[in-house]
Amino acid sequence: MKTAVAIYGPPGSGKGTQAELLVKRYGFFHFDTGAYLRRLLNDPKNKHDKEIQKEKKLNDEGTLNTPSFVLKRVKKETERISRTGQSIVYSGSPRTLFEAFGDTKNKGLLALLKKEYGPKNVFIVQLLVNPKTAAKRNAGRLMCSVCGLPILAASKAKTCSFCGAKAMRRIDDNPKLFAHRLDQYKKRTFPILLKAEKAGYAIKKVNGEPAPYLIHRKIAALLRFAK
Repeated sequence: MKTAVAIYGPPGSGKGTQAELLVKRYGFFHFDTGAYLRRLLNDPKNKHDKEIQKEKKLNDEGTLNTPSFVLKRVKKETERISRTGQSIVYSGSPRTLFEAFGDTKNKGLLALLKKEYGPKNVFIVQLLVNPKTAAKRNAGRLMCSVCGLPILAASKAKTCSFCGAKAMRRIDDNPKLFAHRLDQYKKRTFPILLKAEKAGYAIKKVNGEPAPYLIHRKIAALLRFAK
């Protein structure tokens, strides 16, 4: 049974880590919208595309990209992944009310997921993390420069334990941008959870403070995967 999961939480809450655990244990496709956009915006082939260069400037500033720009591309990719019969997990997206619910002319991503995966197979998970914890994680976390897997700050590793490549800091993890990104989450992303709950979506709230494997166990149980 293919499943769609959207994991929410402030910057540094562990969304990407939890998405990767679903990939490794249950074969999900991790649609990392941030990574997808970074590849698109920083691709040299797009350096003369005025729309993409405008969006790249927003991304570099730590501001969320234009919702219509994101929605159009994410929906197309989501449909492609759904056609393969694969479950999908998003880490922090859809990121704005427009991306999630659309408008009178545009179908939002949540409606598309209901259509592609079935209403009972669409889950929203909210990771609850103290802002101080999130800030500390954000300041120290790294990712692999080759395979892109997250590297826990607590491990103090300088290389990836999976492929051995050098660890690097994500472009949007600049500590100076954290306050701005947190503000963006509160103003533009968090309202999605409030509206989704009113619309009848079940919001699965999970304590995001423990070790990642413990959080994963809780999420797996909520998604009916636990044995």
